[in-house]
Amino acid sequence: MKTRRIPERKLIFDQSGLGAFAAQLKKIRHDRGFTQSQLAFESGISMSQIARIETARINPTISTIFVLARTMGVTLPELFNFQI
Repeated sequence: MKTRRIPERKLIFDQSGLGAFAAQLKKIRHDRGFTQSQLAFESGISMSQIARIETARINPTISTIFVLARTMGVTLPELFNFQI
């Protein structure tokens, strides 16, 4: 019986893309008049997580992005209106 070799999973962390997203999120947050604390409270996402997203230290889930967009009242195209 042959054993199958399972390929190693790679962690995907696109630093330039996450940095561009972080800058856009921060800009929109400022434009909409939210502090990190207010956004955290209204979205139910911890302030430390918002800070880590805005400094491109973590890769947010798509569900987190949906919650942030809804909380700030922006569309996904607005949130992703940046170049990488």
